[in-house]
Amino acid sequence: MKPTAALRRALLAWFRKNRRDLPWRRTRDPYAIWVAETMLQQTRVQTVIPYYERFMARFPSVQVLADAPTDELMRHWAGLGYYSRARNLQAAACQVVTRHGGALPNTARELRALPGIGRYTAGAVASIAFDRREPVVDGNVARVLARLFALREDIRAPAAQKRLWSEAARIASGAQPGALNEALMELGATICTPRAPRCSDCPLRRHCAARAAGCQAELPVKSRLAPRRRVEAVAALLLRGGRVLAVRRPPGGLLGGLWELPGGPRRRRESPDAALARNLREGLGLAIHSAEPLGAVRHEFTHRLLRLHMFRAQAAPGRVRRAGFDAHRWCAKRAAAELPLSAVARKALAFLELC
Repeated sequence: MKPTAALRRALLAWFRKNRRDLPWRRTRDPYAIWVAETMLQQTRVQTVIPYYERFMARFPSVQVLADAPTDELMRHWAGLGYYSRARNLQAAACQVVTRHGGALPNTARELRALPGIGRYTAGAVASIAFDRREPVVDGNVARVLARLFALREDIRAPAAQKRLWSEAARIASGAQPGALNEALMELGATICTPRAPRCSDCPLRRHCAARAAGCQAELPVKSRLAPRRRVEAVAALLLRGGRVLAVRRPPGGLLGGLWELPGGPRRRRESPDAALARNLREGLGLAIHSAEPLGAVRHEFTHRLLRLHMFRAQAAPGRVRRAGFDAHRWCAKRAAAELPLSAVARKALAFLELC
């Protein structure tokens, strides 16, 4: 079945009546739409809303974002996860200022040339902000299309991805491509949900091949992801003269650009206290004494499960000699809590408050 004018009309009519009032839908500013679409990658709408509102109040334009201090940027992103998104946003903002006069380019091809903008984000910004007939396929859209066309292949497979993007492009080829794309995303988020889809409320029920075949609950087909790897690490509330040491990760990699308590990974068959002494010696050139174990904090990342062993310790005299950290700071405990911290670092500090 090919998308028809009737399908598009049904989709747009439903969206006009049922669209959620979200802050990024109250503007046509390409910059605001770009920020929202970046935040929404692999993150729930309700989680994004307060971050988006604070972010836009502090960084209201491409120029302001490009000029912002890194710590200030990361402070406003801290806790949202996938921190490379924030770093790429700023890198792309700098390019927009220097190469495009501060205005986002209006084609998907030019948008994809910017750091961190892939096919989905380029299609979303180009269609919603500039009325370009560009498709989008995220998790919600993939589910809707897999059911609409009764696609029984693994939707992560290259052939299925090609089919999904092709069908999304057919739908977006009509008038109001941005609204059509938003309607598909909204339909997946609110009606065509992963479990117990509300088919009786769906505007596309007459067009849906999966509903006709009675197999909507079985779709989409997804290959299983590899189980999350269990990892262990150590961290310390490291004290000297009443102040605590905070360290900042370098910009690249997991949690890049964020501050945390000093520590590092625990090796296989290494005791937590030995791991702490080794990491502080190798990473900061510091020896410690009076290391007191306090328990462990657990945190879930996308691909790993972390168990973080927590200590309170005194730093021996000597200069900090960083290896693997971008910056360090001796500060009051309250000031450490105000640094741009990752979610796991905030969890560790909250745990220490109870010890």
